Amino acid sequence: MNPTHYAVALKYESGKMAAPICVAKGLDALALRIRAVAEDNGVAVVENPPLARALHAVVEIDEPVPPEHFKAVAQVIGYVMRLQGKLPARSA
Repeated sequence: MNPTHYAVALKYESGKMAAPICVAKGLDALALRIRAVAEDNGVAVVENPPLARALHAVVEIDEPVPPEHFKAVAQVIGYVMRLQGKLPARSA
């Protein structure tokens, strides 16, 4: 997410999907609604304005994330997995 203007919701199941899929995206009021639905359902919300803007511009709903964004998206997924205790914390 960008804090208030852009939201892109991704779905990724490790071992089941080749790349994360965009399941929702929106601007302004719709972005805030996407965030609220995510939070209401216990889905992690990560603010990364440059990535949110870039993904919003290039990915459509039900499409996979383009390869040029794999590294940035993988970093976000790794962060979320560490928050959820599914990956060990990074050492400094």
